[in-house]
Amino acid sequence: MESFWLAVTALGRDEVFIVVLALYTWLVRPRGGRDLGVAFALSYLVNTALKYGLDLPRPFTSDPALASEAARATGGGPGLPSGHAQMSATLWGGIAAQLRRPAFTAAALALVAVIAASRLVLHVHYPSDVIVGLLLGTLFALWAARGDFPLEDLGRWGVPVVVLLVSLLFPAGTPRELGVGLGMLAGFWASRPTFTPPTDWTGRLIVAVLGLTVVFAAYFLLAALPDALKDLPLVRALRYGGLVLLATHGVPALLRRWLPQETGRNVPFTAAAPVR
Repeated sequence: MESFWLAVTALGRDEVFIVVLALYTWLVRPRGGRDLGVAFALSYLVNTALKYGLDLPRPFTSDPALASEAARATGGGPGLPSGHAQMSATLWGGIAAQLRRPAFTAAALALVAVIAASRLVLHVHYPSDVIVGLLLGTLFALWAARGDFPLEDLGRWGVPVVVLLVSLLFPAGTPRELGVGLGMLAGFWASRPTFTPPTDWTGRLIVAVLGLTVVFAAYFLLAALPDALKDLPLVRALRYGGLVLLATHGVPALLRRWLPQETGRNVPFTAAAPVR
Protein backbone atom coordinates (compact mmCIF):
# COMPACT_ATOMS: atom_id res chain seq x y z
CA MET A 1 0.00 0.00 0.00
CA GLU A 2 2.92 2.32 0.62
CA SER A 3 3.81 2.20 -3.06
CA PHE A 4 0.40 3.70 -3.85
CA TRP A 5 0.91 6.60 -1.43
CA LEU A 6 4.44 7.17 -2.72
CA ALA A 7 3.01 7.43 -6.24
CA VAL A 8 0.37 9.89 -5.02
CA THR A 9 2.89 12.02 -3.13
CA ALA A 10 5.09 12.12 -6.25
CA LEU A 11 2.37 14.28 -7.82
CA GLY A 12 3.71 17.06 -5.60
CA ARG A 13 7.16 17.04 -7.19
CA ASP A 14 8.66 20.00 -9.05
CA GLU A 15 8.68 18.09 -12.35
CA VAL A 16 4.91 17.57 -12.17
CA PHE A 17 4.38 21.27 -11.44
CA ILE A 18 6.51 22.15 -14.49
CA VAL A 19 4.42 19.91 -16.74
CA VAL A 20 1.08 21.23 -15.47
CA LEU A 21 2.05 24.90 -15.60
CA ALA A 22 3.44 24.50 -19.12
CA LEU A 23 0.45 22.59 -20.50
CA TYR A 24 -2.05 24.95 -18.88
CA THR A 25 -0.26 27.96 -20.37
CA TRP A 26 0.10 26.46 -23.87
CA LEU A 27 -3.22 24.69 -24.20
CA VAL A 28 -5.75 26.47 -21.99
CA ARG A 29 -5.10 30.07 -20.87
CA PRO A 30 -1.76 31.69 -21.76
CA ARG A 31 -2.32 34.82 -19.68
CA GLY A 32 -3.92 32.88 -16.87
CA GLY A 33 -0.85 30.64 -16.87
CA ARG A 34 1.36 33.68 -16.39
CA ASP A 35 -0.69 34.90 -13.42
CA LEU A 36 -0.77 31.40 -11.95
CA GLY A 37 3.00 31.15 -12.38
CA VAL A 38 3.61 34.41 -10.48
CA ALA A 39 1.32 33.31 -7.63
CA PHE A 40 2.92 29.87 -7.60
CA ALA A 41 6.42 31.36 -7.34
CA LEU A 42 5.37 33.66 -4.49
CA SER A 43 3.74 30.73 -2.70
CA TYR A 44 6.92 28.71 -3.18
CA LEU A 45 9.03 31.48 -1.66
CA VAL A 46 6.70 31.94 1.32
CA ASN A 47 6.77 28.19 1.95
CA THR A 48 10.57 28.20 1.83
CA ALA A 49 10.86 31.20 4.18
CA LEU A 50 8.50 29.68 6.74
CA LYS A 51 9.94 26.19 6.48
CA TYR A 52 13.56 27.20 7.06
CA GLY A 53 12.73 30.16 9.28
CA LEU A 54 10.68 28.13 11.74
CA ASP A 55 12.87 25.03 11.33
CA LEU A 56 10.30 22.69 12.91
CA PRO A 57 10.88 18.93 12.95
CA ARG A 58 9.11 16.20 11.01
CA PRO A 59 7.50 13.16 12.65
CA PHE A 60 10.46 10.95 11.81
CA THR A 61 13.08 13.41 13.07
CA SER A 62 13.23 11.86 16.52
CA ASP A 63 12.04 8.41 15.47
CA PRO A 64 13.23 7.41 11.97
CA ALA A 65 11.30 4.14 12.26
CA LEU A 66 8.03 6.05 11.80
CA ALA A 67 8.65 6.45 8.07
CA SER A 68 10.33 4.20 5.54
CA GLU A 69 13.52 5.25 3.81
CA ALA A 70 11.57 5.86 0.59
CA ALA A 71 9.08 8.06 2.42
CA ARG A 72 11.79 10.02 4.22
CA ALA A 73 13.42 10.70 0.84
CA THR A 74 10.31 12.70 -0.15
CA GLY A 75 10.62 14.96 2.88
CA GLY A 76 13.64 17.18 2.52
CA GLY A 77 14.05 20.15 4.85
CA PRO A 78 12.06 21.10 7.97
CA GLY A 79 8.40 20.30 8.46
CA LEU A 80 6.02 23.26 8.61
CA PRO A 81 4.35 24.10 6.28
CA SER A 82 4.00 21.09 3.99
CA GLY A 83 5.37 22.01 0.56
CA HIS A 84 3.46 19.23 -1.18
CA ALA A 85 0.15 20.39 0.32
CA GLN A 86 0.77 24.11 -0.21
CA MET A 87 2.07 23.95 -3.75
CA SER A 88 -0.54 21.43 -4.91
CA ALA A 89 -3.28 23.64 -3.46
CA THR A 90 -1.79 26.69 -5.16
CA LEU A 91 -1.47 24.99 -8.54
CA TRP A 92 -4.70 23.01 -8.81
CA GLY A 93 -6.70 25.45 -6.74
CA GLY A 94 -5.44 28.33 -8.88
CA ILE A 95 -6.48 26.61 -12.09
CA ALA A 96 -9.89 25.77 -10.62
CA ALA A 97 -10.36 29.35 -9.40
CA GLN A 98 -9.50 30.72 -12.85
CA LEU A 99 -11.70 28.32 -14.83
CA ARG A 100 -14.63 28.15 -12.40
CA ARG A 101 -15.91 24.87 -13.79
CA PRO A 102 -17.64 22.78 -11.11
CA ALA A 103 -16.51 19.39 -12.40
CA PHE A 104 -12.88 20.45 -12.65
CA THR A 105 -13.02 22.15 -9.25
CA ALA A 106 -14.30 18.96 -7.63
CA ALA A 107 -11.55 16.90 -9.28
CA ALA A 108 -8.88 19.45 -8.31
CA LEU A 109 -10.00 19.50 -4.68
CA ALA A 110 -10.00 15.70 -4.56
CA LEU A 111 -6.48 15.58 -6.00
CA VAL A 112 -5.15 18.15 -3.53
CA ALA A 113 -6.82 16.28 -0.66
CA VAL A 114 -5.28 12.94 -1.60
CA ILE A 115 -1.80 14.48 -2.04
CA ALA A 116 -2.12 16.13 1.38
CA ALA A 117 -3.32 12.85 2.91
CA SER A 118 -0.30 11.04 1.48
CA ARG A 119 1.99 13.23 3.58
CA LEU A 120 0.22 12.06 6.74
CA VAL A 121 -0.04 8.40 5.75
CA LEU A 122 3.68 8.32 4.95
CA HIS A 123 4.43 9.96 8.35
CA VAL A 124 6.53 12.74 6.83
CA HIS A 125 4.38 15.60 8.16
CA TYR A 126 2.28 16.42 11.19
CA PRO A 127 -1.39 17.38 10.62
CA SER A 128 -0.54 20.98 11.49
CA ASP A 129 2.08 21.06 8.70
CA VAL A 130 -0.50 19.94 6.15
CA ILE A 131 -3.29 22.22 7.40
CA VAL A 132 -1.09 25.32 7.29
CA GLY A 133 0.15 24.34 3.83
CA LEU A 134 -3.40 23.93 2.53
CA LEU A 135 -4.51 27.27 3.97
CA LEU A 136 -1.56 29.13 2.45
CA GLY A 137 -2.00 27.35 -0.86
CA THR A 138 -5.65 28.34 -0.97
CA LEU A 139 -4.79 32.00 -0.40
CA PHE A 140 -2.30 32.02 -3.27
CA ALA A 141 -4.73 30.11 -5.50
CA LEU A 142 -7.32 32.85 -5.00
CA TRP A 143 -4.65 35.45 -5.73
CA ALA A 144 -3.81 33.64 -8.97
CA ALA A 145 -7.44 33.93 -10.02
CA ARG A 146 -7.45 37.71 -9.47
CA GLY A 147 -4.50 38.23 -11.80
CA ASP A 148 -3.71 41.35 -9.83
CA PHE A 149 -0.04 41.73 -10.80
CA PRO A 150 1.44 44.94 -12.28
CA LEU A 151 2.01 44.71 -16.01
CA GLU A 152 3.68 48.02 -16.89
CA ASP A 153 6.78 47.89 -19.08
CA LEU A 154 9.06 49.21 -16.35
CA GLY A 155 7.69 46.75 -13.82
CA ARG A 156 8.03 43.93 -16.31
CA TRP A 157 11.82 44.01 -16.20
CA GLY A 158 12.42 45.97 -13.00
CA VAL A 159 11.00 43.30 -10.71
CA PRO A 160 13.00 40.42 -12.27
CA VAL A 161 16.21 42.45 -12.06
CA VAL A 162 15.60 43.16 -8.38
CA VAL A 163 14.78 39.50 -7.77
CA LEU A 164 18.03 38.37 -9.40
CA LEU A 165 20.02 40.96 -7.45
CA VAL A 166 18.48 39.61 -4.24
CA SER A 167 19.71 36.12 -5.16
CA LEU A 168 23.26 37.54 -5.14
CA LEU A 169 22.96 38.19 -1.42
CA PHE A 170 22.76 34.51 -0.55
CA PRO A 171 25.84 32.27 -0.37
CA ALA A 172 26.40 28.85 -1.88
CA GLY A 173 24.73 26.17 0.20
CA THR A 174 21.53 28.18 0.62
CA PRO A 175 18.49 25.84 0.33
CA ARG A 176 17.79 25.13 -3.32
CA GLU A 177 14.16 26.17 -2.94
CA LEU A 178 15.18 29.81 -2.60
CA GLY A 179 16.92 29.98 -5.98
CA VAL A 180 14.11 27.99 -7.62
CA GLY A 181 11.42 30.32 -6.27
CA LEU A 182 13.30 33.50 -7.17
CA GLY A 183 13.95 32.21 -10.67
CA MET A 184 10.32 31.28 -11.26
CA LEU A 185 9.18 34.65 -9.97
CA ALA A 186 11.58 36.52 -12.29
CA GLY A 187 10.63 34.40 -15.29
CA PHE A 188 6.86 34.50 -14.89
CA TRP A 189 6.83 38.21 -14.00
CA ALA A 190 8.68 39.03 -17.22
CA SER A 191 6.53 36.70 -19.33
CA ARG A 192 3.97 38.12 -21.72
CA PRO A 193 2.35 35.14 -23.51
CA THR A 194 0.36 36.55 -26.43
CA PHE A 195 -0.20 33.40 -28.45
CA THR A 196 -3.44 31.54 -29.11
CA PRO A 197 -3.79 27.93 -27.87
CA PRO A 198 -4.52 25.28 -30.51
CA THR A 199 -8.18 24.35 -30.89
CA ASP A 200 -7.81 20.87 -32.40
CA TRP A 201 -6.59 17.75 -30.63
CA THR A 202 -3.82 17.12 -33.16
CA GLY A 203 -2.37 20.56 -32.51
CA ARG A 204 -2.68 20.13 -28.75
CA LEU A 205 -0.86 16.81 -28.87
CA ILE A 206 1.93 18.22 -31.01
CA VAL A 207 2.39 21.23 -28.73
CA ALA A 208 2.31 19.08 -25.60
CA VAL A 209 4.85 16.53 -26.84
CA LEU A 210 7.26 18.86 -28.61
CA GLY A 211 6.94 21.64 -26.05
CA LEU A 212 7.66 19.37 -23.08
CA THR A 213 10.54 17.76 -24.99
CA VAL A 214 12.15 21.17 -25.47
CA VAL A 215 11.58 22.27 -21.87
CA PHE A 216 12.86 19.08 -20.27
CA ALA A 217 15.83 18.88 -22.63
CA ALA A 218 16.85 22.31 -21.32
CA TYR A 219 15.97 21.29 -17.74
CA PHE A 220 18.27 18.26 -17.77
CA LEU A 221 20.98 20.05 -19.72
CA LEU A 222 21.12 22.82 -17.12
CA ALA A 223 21.03 20.23 -14.33
CA ALA A 224 24.29 18.82 -15.73
CA LEU A 225 26.21 21.97 -14.78
CA PRO A 226 28.98 21.44 -12.20
CA ASP A 227 27.58 21.31 -8.67
CA ALA A 228 29.79 24.17 -7.50
CA LEU A 229 28.22 26.39 -10.16
CA LYS A 230 24.58 25.30 -10.28
CA ASP A 231 24.20 25.40 -6.49
CA LEU A 232 24.84 29.16 -6.41
CA PRO A 233 21.50 30.89 -5.74
CA LEU A 234 22.00 33.32 -8.65
CA VAL A 235 22.79 30.52 -11.10
CA ARG A 236 19.83 28.48 -9.89
CA ALA A 237 17.57 31.53 -10.24
CA LEU A 238 18.84 32.14 -13.77
CA ARG A 239 18.28 28.47 -14.63
CA TYR A 240 14.65 28.46 -13.56
CA GLY A 241 13.93 31.95 -14.88
CA GLY A 242 15.35 30.89 -18.22
CA LEU A 243 13.21 27.73 -18.25
CA VAL A 244 10.08 29.80 -17.66
CA LEU A 245 10.91 32.19 -20.50
CA LEU A 246 11.75 29.24 -22.75
CA ALA A 247 8.33 27.75 -22.02
CA THR A 248 6.36 30.98 -22.38
CA HIS A 249 8.23 32.57 -25.30
CA GLY A 250 10.71 30.11 -26.81
CA VAL A 251 8.33 27.20 -27.34
CA PRO A 252 5.56 29.37 -28.86
CA ALA A 253 8.17 30.85 -31.23
CA LEU A 254 9.34 27.37 -32.27
CA LEU A 255 5.78 26.04 -32.59
CA ARG A 256 4.16 29.18 -33.99
CA ARG A 257 2.30 27.08 -36.57
CA TRP A 258 0.20 25.67 -33.71
CA LEU A 259 0.61 28.58 -31.27
CA PRO A 260 -0.01 31.63 -33.49
CA GLN A 261 0.26 35.14 -32.11
CA GLU A 262 -2.99 36.90 -31.34
CA THR A 263 -4.13 39.45 -33.88
CA GLY A 264 -4.85 43.07 -33.06
CA ARG A 265 -2.00 43.45 -30.58
CA ASN A 266 -2.67 47.18 -30.26
CA VAL A 267 -4.41 46.54 -26.94
CA PRO A 268 -2.15 46.33 -23.87
CA PHE A 269 -1.37 43.02 -22.20
CA THR A 270 -3.94 42.46 -19.46
CA ALA A 271 -5.04 39.47 -17.46
CA ALA A 272 -7.93 37.58 -18.97
CA ALA A 273 -11.25 37.43 -17.18
CA PRO A 274 -12.15 34.13 -15.48
CA VAL A 275 -14.07 31.59 -17.54
CA ARG A 276 -17.59 31.36 -16.14
